[in-house]
Amino acid sequence: MTIAATTLFGADTKLSDANIDGFRGSIRGELILRDSANYEAARRVWNANINRHPALIVRCTDSADVQHAVNFARTHELLLSLRCGGHSAPGYGTNDGGMVIDMSLMKGIRVDPSRRTVIAQGGVQWREFDHETQAFGLATTGGTVSNTGIAGLTLGGGLGWLMGKHGLSVDNLVSADVVTADGQLRTANATENPDLFWALRGGGGNFGAVTSLQYRLHPVTETLSGLVIYPLDQGRDVMRFYREFCATLPDEAEAFAAILTHDGQPVVAMVLGYNGSVEKGEKVLAPARQFGKPIADLVGPMPYGVRQTLIDDPLAKHGLHRYWRSAFVDELSDGLIDEMLKGAASFSSPLSVIGVFYVHGAAACVAPEATAFSARRRTWDFDIIGQWIDGAESEGHIAWVRALWDRVEPELLGSVYINHMMGDDRPERVRASYGNNYTRLRELKSVYDPTNLFRVNANITPA
Repeated sequence: MTIAATTLFGADTKLSDANIDGFRGSIRGELILRDSANYEAARRVWNANINRHPALIVRCTDSADVQHAVNFARTHELLLSLRCGGHSAPGYGTNDGGMVIDMSLMKGIRVDPSRRTVIAQGGVQWREFDHETQAFGLATTGGTVSNTGIAGLTLGGGLGWLMGKHGLSVDNLVSADVVTADGQLRTANATENPDLFWALRGGGGNFGAVTSLQYRLHPVTETLSGLVIYPLDQGRDVMRFYREFCATLPDEAEAFAAILTHDGQPVVAMVLGYNGSVEKGEKVLAPARQFGKPIADLVGPMPYGVRQTLIDDPLAKHGLHRYWRSAFVDELSDGLIDEMLKGAASFSSPLSVIGVFYVHGAAACVAPEATAFSARRRTWDFDIIGQWIDGAESEGHIAWVRALWDRVEPELLGSVYINHMMGDDRPERVRASYGNNYTRLRELKSVYDPTNLFRVNANITPA
């Protein structure tokens, strides 16, 4: 008996029983095949619109399992995907016919409160990470929702609620353990494999399977956070105010904006946060809370861990069908705002969102060449996020996203936050997003992954 699989090059191959049995015997974790009882559950990912059928899913329990899996995939030239949190919207954590290295069971976390550092394994999600670090009143920049995997978000740069004051996730990464394409487990930090460390800080999953990450932590406990919600007919004024308000923000404050559905109607919301004393935050955020005639002001003191869940539902709910488009934009022009509001007036789904995440402060003050992540300036991450429940309706909802994108794209930059790319984005957008860092990334790719084994991602091809 043999198992059919797909190679890196799209060809069919066969894996014998001896191949499979030998591999299964080499790992402590679970090898899941198409005939396994839990295959259907194991192949599913966060985005339900991704419906793929890998030939093998390896649920790893430790770095040694990951090494054996990488060696097996390389030896048999298997199409390979890496899955940590499984939160990738384009479905990079799975594939059709190849192997998935699933690190979602690798959940170890160790906090060192005296040094304000933490080491966490690659399968940890931010809600699990925050649970441990918040026990000591500590945190690091970790996205804007709680069910994202720490590894995937960090490797793509890591925008988040703390980025104005504490920088991106990559700016707080101290060290990483990574299994490279040759099957070696390497430590990458400022002194060991520093070129690999540079590439990991924004280079996505291109350079290996990251099995653990060490971060710098900061005192973060109570925050002032929440949404101020307005009816859509005030949207133009609100968004123009928001644009000017962002220019006044101190590093401790964050202000995002979203057009979404509230109580069955499209609304505009400012999503606010202050990382400091509540008393000072009240003063900083007051202009936004006093502007216009909001239908709801939900801003208030809350623990940082609660803030991480503010937009979980519906923005990050597991199992919704999703399709989105994203780009950086340095100016929220009146024309772009008008198109955003027109798009919201014709939402094809009440779960869809048009959002902007403001990048400023510490995140914008790092030199572009200091890390692989190069978007180091005041800018907005602009997103059109189509979300729906019934997969049979996918065509119409995708069409809504694409139609709105076609209208707004001329206002946007050609670069994109790598974590917000989709699988059908043009390859040149990857090049544009890394800017002058792209050449160095290709050179390092040729060193650490010369055959492009790690290619199911926003791919950087070897030089």
